[in-house]
Amino acid sequence: MDKYLGKLLSKAPMSFVYKMLRKKNFTLNEKKAGGSELLKTGDRVRLFLSDETFEKFCKEAGRDGERHFSLYTGEDLEKLGLSVVYEDEHILVFNKPSGMLSQRAEKEDISVNEYLIGYLLSQKVLTEEMLTTFKPAAANRLDRNTSGLILCGKSLSGLQYLSEIIKNRTLEKHYRCIVEGRVCLEEISSKNPASKQTGTELVLEGYLTKDKEKNKVTIAKSPSSGGGAKELVKTGITPIRTYGRGNKAYTELSVHLITGKPHQIRAHLAGIGHPVVGDMKYGRKNGLSEKHHVKSQLLHAYRVVFPPSSGKFAYLSGMELSGDPPLQYRKILEELANGNME
Repeated sequence: MDKYLGKLLSKAPMSFVYKMLRKKNFTLNEKKAGGSELLKTGDRVRLFLSDETFEKFCKEAGRDGERHFSLYTGEDLEKLGLSVVYEDEHILVFNKPSGMLSQRAEKEDISVNEYLIGYLLSQKVLTEEMLTTFKPAAANRLDRNTSGLILCGKSLSGLQYLSEIIKNRTLEKHYRCIVEGRVCLEEISSKNPASKQTGTELVLEGYLTKDKEKNKVTIAKSPSSGGGAKELVKTGITPIRTYGRGNKAYTELSVHLITGKPHQIRAHLAGIGHPVVGDMKYGRKNGLSEKHHVKSQLLHAYRVVFPPSSGKFAYLSGMELSGDPPLQYRKILEELANGNME
């Protein structure tokens, strides 16, 4: 309850909140409250304050700092390349275009979070008053220049559920990408003893270190390689189709993100000699990226599979959601299939 009151009266010091609780100016279900109670649907919180005091301490509804949230209809979002893949009472899944932020980096930015709130306001399932205590938000992040599925919590319980299955890594996350060269699992496995092949999937293992100044990661075969803290990461790769030959070969991969750290897929694939086409941080320019004016990596989060669940979110157990890659990605695949490698 104290967290709820702190959000509602965001401009008030917590000493004021606790003072009002002690004086019974804030009650829960018509009884005195201490602030540590867990609130549930149907609870009645009453504040006995003057209008002037409430307005003084209450964050203005519908504002984020000094910004008003704009309204976005589903049609508006489609024009931006942000499509709704799935929606229910608690969660919403977008297919994000490349070039869009998952969340703001600067105060002036507009990200998936702002579009989500604007959409829910336009649908009237969210009110400006509700924003004073809870803001719907994306539960997972994709790099600005990576396209694909973004899972968002519309309700607090929905956001908590998504955050939990992402944190405990029970949500399956799969990507598609186009990489340089012909990907041969046997050849990669022979050069990477730590890798493990199960059926058609080869799981790459390595120790990831991030250089915060350069915003770049490296993946080593052992934790003793180089300095700095390292974390074991695992990436599963499965070739979908190979196009061309020799130095004009490209392979589309299905990538299973088993752990999930920033730039993990891009760094892992570059580390085995197959950088993602269009990735200037971990790869390089090539004929394909230059011909099609590719400005970002051809990496798309295309599929998620929900884990077995019980209780409130049992209905999501085993559900699979998928989203098509961007138009440029699909056009490049079509040209590759027609033999146009240049």
